[in-house]
Amino acid sequence: MKNNPTVTVLVLVEAGSKYETKDINGLSHFLEHMSFKGTSKRPRSIDIAHELDALGAQSNAFTGQEYTGYYAKAEARHFLKLLDVVSDVYLNSTFPKEEIEKEKGVIISEMNMYEDLPIRRVQDLLMELLYGNQPAGWPIIGEKDVIKTMTKKHFLEYRKKHYVASGTIVLVAGGVNIKDVIQNVQKQFAGIPTSRKHTKPKVKETQKKPRVLVKYKKTDQTHLVLGIRSYGILHKDVPVLEVLSGVLGKGMSSRLFQKLREEMGVGYYVRASNDAFTDHGFLDVSAGVDNKRVYEVVSVVLEEFKKLTQELVAERELKKVKDFMIGNMYLGLESSDDLAEFYGIQEVLRKELFTPQEVAKKIKAVTATDIKRVARNIFQDKNLNLALIGPLRDKKAFSSILKF
Repeated sequence: MKNNPTVTVLVLVEAGSKYETKDINGLSHFLEHMSFKGTSKRPRSIDIAHELDALGAQSNAFTGQEYTGYYAKAEARHFLKLLDVVSDVYLNSTFPKEEIEKEKGVIISEMNMYEDLPIRRVQDLLMELLYGNQPAGWPIIGEKDVIKTMTKKHFLEYRKKHYVASGTIVLVAGGVNIKDVIQNVQKQFAGIPTSRKHTKPKVKETQKKPRVLVKYKKTDQTHLVLGIRSYGILHKDVPVLEVLSGVLGKGMSSRLFQKLREEMGVGYYVRASNDAFTDHGFLDVSAGVDNKRVYEVVSVVLEEFKKLTQELVAERELKKVKDFMIGNMYLGLESSDDLAEFYGIQEVLRKELFTPQEVAKKIKAVTATDIKRVARNIFQDKNLNLALIGPLRDKKAFSSILKF
């Protein structure tokens, strides 16, 4: 991206909610917030914000199950200043005690916001349903009672365990010189700790029959997620799962969009995706639907799953899905921040980098026979999980229809 007018500096650390224990659940996300509250070089949060604003920069951070990221993006000529700020935030945060107490209120408000967003909250319920009382099943943001107990000591101990050289990835994308990048990154991160990186526990999967989690909430529509256990990121059939999810629910011509929205008129949004992590994965279908037609919708989605186990996807439809996915991938990589994240997440999860062209090649190689084979493997009663939020209480009624 030599001719790109912008540059993004992204620092990723292999530390997220799956690296936590129950008594510090939410600390990865809390630490991400606190990193912008002051450093040894920039003592106050306003010092960091003012400097980035003066560059016309966009900056933020994010936390997942297996990584946390810090980034800033601005005109390419500001590369050195961006690198200085982002590296300072990452390496030298001071975690002022008074700021910790104030930020607890901010994070609890964030939790309350998600509670008011069932389209978002239902995703947490699916993870709880899939993985239960282990890190993969806990909310990334944590629990209110745990957040209230956190102190500066927690942040310092957690950073010491994980924010080390072997767990840190620095990505720079945009209109910059490669030699300048390498030289200055080495300079800015020269003092990063080189101690041993702590690991995370392996995810345990023990499901033997369909599971249902219903959360009653007075809403105008029911938000549901139907999740199916699949494969981790290193499995050879992950590209097949991606295309399979595309057939089901990517784009306005996808099967479920056409069925639920255009034919049945039961809801505004429906989508399918495949989520693959280092040691586990799942395919899911999400939708917001008419409260009175939830059972009907679940049955229809299951029927679409079943069709994929019995019939080959037509060549014309398969080509359309692949072209849609590849085209959207390239559209999503036009900016420097998207490109940095594209490679960074691969490095964290897979330790092997594929170019967009290589990803496109893998998608193109998927056949209708592959999709049918994988569908038969994953679309089994024992892999089914349904989480929903709405004005419903009868879990047993869903259990009776949750089968192929």
